Amino acid sequence: MKLIPAFILVTILASLGSALYFMIKDGSRTRRTVQALTVRISLSVALFLFLMLGYWMGWFVPNQRPF
Repeated sequence: MKLIPAFILVTILASLGSALYFMIKDGSRTRRTVQALTVRISLSVALFLFLMLGYWMGWFVPNQRPF
């Protein structure tokens, strides 16, 4: 269950990297930078809501010790 937030974080970083690439490559001629940043924001909100749901359902316990 803890792999899902890690996967979403990696996807957020990939979207941020693609937005940087499009910003450098395209300049202000296309909307690909805005679309990549919109995807990043959507994924960030989804991650936040997933973590809140996981806390509410008891999937994630704060300050849980592994031993």
